Amino acid sequence: MEHPLGLRPSKIFGVHTNFRARAEERGRLPSVPSYFLKPPSSLSWDGQPVVRPQGCELLTYEGEIAAVVGRRARGVTPEEGLACIEWFAASNDFGVYDLRWADRGSNVFAKGQDGFTPVGPTLVPAGEVDPAALTLRTYVNGELVQEDSTANFIFPFGLLVADLSRFLTLEPGDIILTGTPANSRPVEPGDLVEVELEDAGRLRSPIVEAAEPIAPIGAMPRVSADVRAAALGANAPRALVLSAEAEAALRRVATATLTSQLQRRGIRNTFLTGLRPSRPDLRLLGYAATLRYVPLREDVAAADKAPLNAQKQAVESVSPGDVLVIEARSEAGAGTMGDILATRAMRRGAAGIVTDGGLRDSPTFAALELPVYSRAPHGATLGLLHHPLDANLPVTCAGVLVMPGDVLVGDAEGVVVLPAALAEEVARDALEQEERETFALERVDAGESVRDLFPLAESRRAEFETWRAARASRSK
Repeated sequence: MEHPLGLRPSKIFGVHTNFRARAEERGRLPSVPSYFLKPPSSLSWDGQPVVRPQGCELLTYEGEIAAVVGRRARGVTPEEGLACIEWFAASNDFGVYDLRWADRGSNVFAKGQDGFTPVGPTLVPAGEVDPAALTLRTYVNGELVQEDSTANFIFPFGLLVADLSRFLTLEPGDIILTGTPANSRPVEPGDLVEVELEDAGRLRSPIVEAAEPIAPIGAMPRVSADVRAAALGANAPRALVLSAEAEAALRRVATATLTSQLQRRGIRNTFLTGLRPSRPDLRLLGYAATLRYVPLREDVAAADKAPLNAQKQAVESVSPGDVLVIEARSEAGAGTMGDILATRAMRRGAAGIVTDGGLRDSPTFAALELPVYSRAPHGATLGLLHHPLDANLPVTCAGVLVMPGDVLVGDAEGVVVLPAALAEEVARDALEQEERETFALERVDAGESVRDLFPLAESRRAEFETWRAARASRSK
């Protein structure tokens, strides 16, 4: 069926990263643009359903601006490239992360499926708008989830056309999808995704489930912790996202209770010994994003010519809910984190910072609204003893193994690490344990013996349940 706007591209290009906020979210600021191709058969239009294949769970939206080429372009300058664009339109670069593993970077299965490139509902003549000040918004079920302006492009429209035209001939009707803002996330069947470009209306894409299963011929959907983390906008792998009930429980129970629950499951070394909070009044709960410091060796440090070292890259890669966990070999003779980088991590949504080394600018942290745990204050920079080497790999912090994506909980006593696979059940059972202990404490405080109360005997269970019901009723 012909596109209602008469679009018949011979090529559809996708730009990997072009909005600065998206680059910061991913922790990678590209120095040059890079692209992938989508087949013309992926083109769709306003109101057409976007089909999530059966067996896939990570279909993501990416609201974008489509630049439609109006004249042939080969070997043009950026100024000439901008003049080659005839129309702009709202678009959506849908993709299923479940099939990225099979694409080897090509995006053929992940983003090339029929209907995965809706464009519309109208075309805006390029000569009637300021291409450097276009506002793009994406909505899911009426809620604004993405908003940004082309003023924040890394690579402007004309440069993209000129760059591509060095090696490829762009023909009239070809489309360039110019990158998505931050906060691309998965959607579910039944959701409605809308992309709005000013003066061009809203492009509507209802999400539906495929009627038939995928034929088991070649690659089938596969989701790993890394893939799920990328789809959720997290740079640290997350094997799970806590349920609301588990999160509420972990914001209440003590780290001592959590260590008891883990010990019952045969996992004993989980408490990060010797670390103290800069703000004992703040609760820590989040997912581990790890950073490893090695002993300073001058030749290795001198050879590190990256614009941002591993420490700064880790901070700029923090996702909302991450706890930055730093392995510093329990060496407190230099600072491993200071107030400027900690503030940057906080502004990016970090849930906290945990280091088994020293904390620099420590007086400032007492006023920072961020849970931070460290071994000791120290005024020297990390370069005195440490070199930040790599991130998001297993680390040892305060003698405890921390895997990327583990759940960290901290209170005034310290920090405990929960293996991701156990976090839900540990949260549930820890809440039950604390209720029993509160019951026991009340009875002991009233003069009773700990016999049959700590631990709770079966003979006292009915009394405990009555007490719990009355307590829950009072709290309503």
